Amino acid sequence: MTPRTRNRIGLILILVLFTAPLIAAWVLGGRGWLPAGKRNYGTLIQPPRALDAARLAAADGSALAWRDPNWSWTVVALPGPHCAARCLARLDELRRVRVSLNQNAARVRLVLVGELAPAELAALAPLRTVRDLDGALRELLPTAPDELAVAFVDPQGFLVLSYGVGYDARKLRKDLERVLKS
Repeated sequence: MTPRTRNRIGLILILVLFTAPLIAAWVLGGRGWLPAGKRNYGTLIQPPRALDAARLAAADGSALAWRDPNWSWTVVALPGPHCAARCLARLDELRRVRVSLNQNAARVRLVLVGELAPAELAALAPLRTVRDLDGALRELLPTAPDELAVAFVDPQGFLVLSYGVGYDARKLRKDLERVLKS
């Protein structure tokens, strides 16, 4: 083999080495394939819904500001009728998910659309309760009693993800970690 042939083979191998991944990505992307590790576990709300007009009021009458100057995400807990033992356990699970975020816990607000007894509310601190005055989140509320659904609101006030009844808290935490990184 002459040096000229060896150089050509080397150049072709280098060309194949750098173009093969690009061609593979183009083919797989064209067929709609995405890596499983980059998908969210909740239901993506497409397009994200602006909640600026949604009126939610706390027990003291103050309105909940969706746009947060501290750049916090809001985890909205949406209970079904008659929040009892199972619903309260799920709320405690949400509180523990927030605590498990360590230094990022301060960047997450927990909001419950509904009311709780003062003793129950104290056990779930820093959960804040609000009333949905105009029914803006009504379609996300579970219809079954003693159940809980969850939604994420980004710092700009857009509803971006929702989790139905029976969501997995570990997967919710993974999604929360992912959005906090962005």
